[in-house]
Amino acid sequence: MTTPLNRRDVLKFGGGALAVAAMGSVLSAAEEAKSDAAKPDVPAHKRAIKKAVMWDMIGVGKTVLEKFEALKAAGFDGVEMNSPSNISIDEVKAACEKTGIVIEGVVDSVHWQQTLSHNNPEMRAAGLKGLQTALRDCKAMGGTSVLLVPGVVDKSVGYDDCWKRSQEEIRKAIPLARELGVKIAIENVWNHFIMSPLEAARYVDEFEAPDAVGWHFDIGNVIVYGWPEQWVRVLGKRIVKLHIKEFSRAKANNEGLWKGFDVQLTEGPDNDWPAIVKALDDIGYNTWACAEVGGGDLNRLKFVSERMDKILAM
Repeated sequence: MTTPLNRRDVLKFGGGALAVAAMGSVLSAAEEAKSDAAKPDVPAHKRAIKKAVMWDMIGVGKTVLEKFEALKAAGFDGVEMNSPSNISIDEVKAACEKTGIVIEGVVDSVHWQQTLSHNNPEMRAAGLKGLQTALRDCKAMGGTSVLLVPGVVDKSVGYDDCWKRSQEEIRKAIPLARELGVKIAIENVWNHFIMSPLEAARYVDEFEAPDAVGWHFDIGNVIVYGWPEQWVRVLGKRIVKLHIKEFSRAKANNEGLWKGFDVQLTEGPDNDWPAIVKALDDIGYNTWACAEVGGGDLNRLKFVSERMDKILAM
């Protein structure tokens, strides 16, 4: 990957891009949802894991309250917000109180542009400030983790530099994370960095701060170069949160890398969901699973919710 696409725009409009599934039209998704909901064999998920979506997947409602009401109607427990952002924290808190929707965490919204691995120290400082803002906003909204892309390796930024610089900046944020009780959760993404579970475990462990730094494991992202259940077992208790999506190696190979995400939940050939959820059970994971797929209207959200129920019932 060279220039990362905007995660929030992709989730909003349902196109294939960074770590999200490319979807069809809202109408066809709605029809799928209606069809799936009519089936008598859609199980309630049997684990204590709670379900969330990313904020930009919610394609219904104008206000925060209306969006959260739609999430509740679709069967979700929570949402993953973005920070820094222009969304009113007070409005979010009021909507949470009225609907019971929980802010499970936030995504650092500047980590792709103001990278902690940048050659320019001023850019790294801006990235640190963004992370600190996200930590404070997460606490204010009631969340427990901030998803962070730690850095990006490219032609101008070496792998070793990315490792060293990103760790230096994250260490500066650890005291604040501890003070707030919000974890910094490193995500595996297509940033040419940390591409094996052993490396991921080492990266986290070198902080010597399990109370402040963990891993946000993206199940779909890792399939391009690994098997999710193997990552789960190696990372173990380091996993703080999950992103749920599919990926097809065949589609990626035959149609282009990003087309690998063009698969509906439970329909991908390469996610061995029974093995993945068993691995999660084995490490005692029981917090949140957040969908990161193409969003849409209420019917689309219900479709995603029901497919997540199927996964979590395996």
